[in-house]
Amino acid sequence: MHHRLDPLTLAAIGLAVVAVSSSAPLIAYAAAPALAIAFWRNFLAVGVLGPAALVSRRAELRDMITGDRRRELRYSALAGLALAAHFATWMPSAQLTSVATATALVATQPVWQGLLALAQGRRLPPTTWIGIGIAVTGAIIATGADVGSSGRALAGDLLALAGAVSIAVYTSLGERARTTLTTTAYTLVCYSVCAATMLVVCLVGGVQLGGYGHTTWLAILGIVLGAQLLGHSMFNYALHKVSATTVSMLVLLEVPGSALIAWLWLGQVPRAAAYPGLALLVAGVAVVVLGSARTLRRPAEPVV
Repeated sequence: MHHRLDPLTLAAIGLAVVAVSSSAPLIAYAAAPALAIAFWRNFLAVGVLGPAALVSRRAELRDMITGDRRRELRYSALAGLALAAHFATWMPSAQLTSVATATALVATQPVWQGLLALAQGRRLPPTTWIGIGIAVTGAIIATGADVGSSGRALAGDLLALAGAVSIAVYTSLGERARTTLTTTAYTLVCYSVCAATMLVVCLVGGVQLGGYGHTTWLAILGIVLGAQLLGHSMFNYALHKVSATTVSMLVLLEVPGSALIAWLWLGQVPRAAAYPGLALLVAGVAVVVLGSARTLRRPAEPVV
């Protein structure tokens, strides 16, 4: 049973929406390679979370390596690889296409989550299929607006879609890892694997990891403190008072939020032809989320 919303919870939700909405504009603003930003984002987050986790969750972390939780360790590590794939695709997309389009396309995660569930043998409710159809139609319209404009923008659209697929895989793996693990232990392993993977990718690809101006470093710190730590922490806090479905719907506010910040700060205005597609895309994702919530609330049928 969720309680009535208090001013503190409302403030936390508002702060979380602003924090996650700032991510894509900061990526687009930072004068650094997107892959390098992805590395620093996770590496610095591990630096913040690591000491606390090693003190408070030492026994749990030891059990993941030498005890009965090696299965969870594997899933956590695989989730870290999937998260690295997400950052390696979505973060460059924010620098190739408009912030609004990149954010909207990566918000299709629930659609791909539903298709992954189908591949695992689960049945999808009719509303989920309707939402998937609406979202896919919107994505086609939105990306089609970039076909005639530039190959760079279209490449960004496709990378954003790949980022949505990989974050859906990451969520599925994390769900399995979190069956017995605490958030702290899981997050530390996942972010560590992600940071190590991005470091290898940057070194092999010759990506510059330093030598940036102070404004770029401030942008990277803003991403770490905002979207990486503050945003998701505030949403987790809000779960004490609001449902997970409501939080999922509130996360969709990142789409107009990022677009507004990019317009006011970076002067980015999406192409007019993309607006109908972006609207359909967000509407389709909303239908998928609400349809999934109704399925979870539906009482189980009696066994005969």
